Amino acid sequence: MNLVQILLPLAGNDGKRFPGKRFAAVREELMARFGGLTTYLQSPASGLWRSEDGETLHDRFVVYEVMVERLDRAWWSTYRRELERRFRQDALVIRAHVIILL
Repeated sequence: MNLVQILLPLAGNDGKRFPGKRFAAVREELMARFGGLTTYLQSPASGLWRSEDGETLHDRFVVYEVMVERLDRAWWSTYRRELERRFRQDALVIRAHVIILL
């Protein structure tokens, strides 16, 4: 089993928050495709990183998770590019972890 996590930014690079319907669309798409979803919305996570010129950048994001038996890398890669377009991101993180259900 694999746990796939999608980190979605709350706001664009201009600081303007994305509308709730943008997040709702992602939830609906994941539910339709995978039949289940976990969202972490109440306490947005915070990320820090350094740009190539040494500037410290900050982002607040929510995490969506789905569990899948088979990891379709091609589908996830295409979906990541689509989410990057919708959320106006140069790079958006989608990561997968192998898990063991107990």
